[in-house]
Amino acid sequence: MTQQTFPATVITLSSGLRLVYMKDNSEVEYFGTIVNSGSRDDPGDRFGLAHFVEHVIFKGTARRRSWHIINRMESCGGELNAYTTKETTVVYTIFPRGNFSRASDLIGDLLCNSIFPSRELEKEREVVADEIDQYRDMPSEAVFDDFEDLLFKDSGLGHNILGSADDLRAFDSELCREYLTANFTVDNMVVFYSGSLSAAVVSRSVERNFSSLPSACRREKRIVPPPAAFFDRAVNLGNHQANTVTGSRIPSMYSPARHSFALLANILGGPGMNSLLNVELRERRGLVYAVEASTAFLTDTGLLTIYFGCDHDDTRRCRRITAGVIRKIADNGVSDRFLSTARRQFIGQQTLAADIRENAIISVARGVLYFGRVSSRKERVECIEAVSADDLRRCAATLLTEGLSTLTLE
Repeated sequence: MTQQTFPATVITLSSGLRLVYMKDNSEVEYFGTIVNSGSRDDPGDRFGLAHFVEHVIFKGTARRRSWHIINRMESCGGELNAYTTKETTVVYTIFPRGNFSRASDLIGDLLCNSIFPSRELEKEREVVADEIDQYRDMPSEAVFDDFEDLLFKDSGLGHNILGSADDLRAFDSELCREYLTANFTVDNMVVFYSGSLSAAVVSRSVERNFSSLPSACRREKRIVPPPAAFFDRAVNLGNHQANTVTGSRIPSMYSPARHSFALLANILGGPGMNSLLNVELRERRGLVYAVEASTAFLTDTGLLTIYFGCDHDDTRRCRRITAGVIRKIADNGVSDRFLSTARRQFIGQQTLAADIRENAIISVARGVLYFGRVSSRKERVECIEAVSADDLRRCAATLLTEGLSTLTLE
């Protein structure tokens, strides 16, 4: 055991594979993997491959056909899940206590022995193509990807996770297998378990079922995205509502400033109805149905975005108000009382999120994947408590100095 911090333990197996083990006596258990590989690792111009592999990894192995895979966990009341982000792929299962052996055997088989049958790939191409079309029909979602395409132009981060219909046609069994072998490796992933079994039992099972994983990641190293020119664009799609994203690049997940930017985003447009922008744009003026601010911290960069949907004629006004709220913090900072309340609210929201075990175990595993350790709740609280009014002021000023690029789909 290389690291132990309640309630999770990190166990390094003989192969070098890291296992995050969380003891829990619940009737529901979790098991899966998080891989340091996502859409930015799509090879060349074959955009969407990481996401496509996440879909078709369930379509057949050397031991199982698709039908057997989808029934393996569902037959005991469990679920198989997977998702892809810019930098990660998560494959996991949720199941009633007492079914860990089949979960470990199945996930290991998928990662080590998937064969990507051509017939199954043809069917899944249609499924993903429909997903792409459906996504483009939701401008409140599509505007985020289009914004990131511009903000991370000419980099692996600057394309839609789903790819396009043209991209899909180029994906075959050999390409999918090459991607899996190059990225789903011992040094590039973390396995996680939350349940009632002992660490020794879980470790032995993972050792056995993941023994044939390749040892080292063989993809090209990620390239830091080049600086992007400021942009202010509106695209007329004939929508009944204008959907706007405005924002800027911020430091990466490894920067000490990430806590300050995360707190600033929560103050501006977090889930609380008392967020500054919700109060200004919705509660006081009734200009928007929804407004939200969020951060994404990646390994070599990050971004802070603010989204709102409004009537076409109100877009400029909403933008002015948004910029004014940020400028007020940049110029005047916040009071000690306001900051204390904002910290307490943010910590409380994170506490509630951590109470959802699915979120908790994946979050812990992600921390181990990128930081090599488990951080305690005390550490996380201390980082938020350490954010000062000057820190918030500097972060707000940085956003304005860098310039708030904007994209509106109207």
